[in-house]
Amino acid sequence: MNFARINGNVLHYRLSGPNGAPALVFVNSLGTDARIWNGVVDHFNNRYRCLSYDKRGHGLSDAPGGEYALDDHLDDLAGLLDHAGIERMVLVGVSVGGLIAQGFALRAPERVAGLVLCCTAPRMGDAALWSARIETARREGLEPMADGIMERWFSPAFRQEQPDALTGWRNLFLRTDPEGYAATCATLRDADLSRAIAGIEAPTLVVAGSEDRAAPLDLVRNCLAIAGARLEVLEGVGHIPSIEQPEGLARLIDGFIERVAYG
Repeated sequence: MNFARINGNVLHYRLSGPNGAPALVFVNSLGTDARIWNGVVDHFNNRYRCLSYDKRGHGLSDAPGGEYALDDHLDDLAGLLDHAGIERMVLVGVSVGGLIAQGFALRAPERVAGLVLCCTAPRMGDAALWSARIETARREGLEPMADGIMERWFSPAFRQEQPDALTGWRNLFLRTDPEGYAATCATLRDADLSRAIAGIEAPTLVVAGSEDRAAPLDLVRNCLAIAGARLEVLEGVGHIPSIEQPEGLARLIDGFIERVAYG
């Protein structure tokens, strides 16, 4: 495990793969941590420098007080990349991690060789949804939301066929700091890149899950406002494809980076 103080807060990160190799950087979703990427990173870390991390408010990273703006996450990512010595990378994000990836591609286009946007959109949900989540998290914690979140994250088949894994991921969700969760809900409440993403120049792969109830296909299609973006749908997969189909997601990323980024 590695830790670095970035912008006054400690971030937990994982770094693997050959020094000097092209870099892949992974950004996690709301209520999870870097472990959601393990199955994908295992596919790449013999060929690429792989960085995954717990964004602020999640996992082993600090959960500073106050609400988090998108710029806070972008500052954290930029600082962590500098700390890790990564100048340019393919940036992979899921859900709010995908929103962070879009924002970073707009802020620092020279550092982004390619984008992989999983189960995300330039605007996710509405203010009422996120305000309600914030209120529940702060008043009652995450337990009242847990079962509904699992239904939004995972396909019916996964929930039926892998009950022990489902329990484990539910436990991971429940161990998220409620204040960090609420503060990141504020990011989703306030961030809207719908008009801005037409300015993204990086080659982009958009990935959707056919069973995703948190970011349905019609919502994910909004990422196609990025010029030249290509959409792939993983059948039978919910909101976090790196958990349900890590091999399938890794194959899509592999083909993308060889074709347009590091080929």
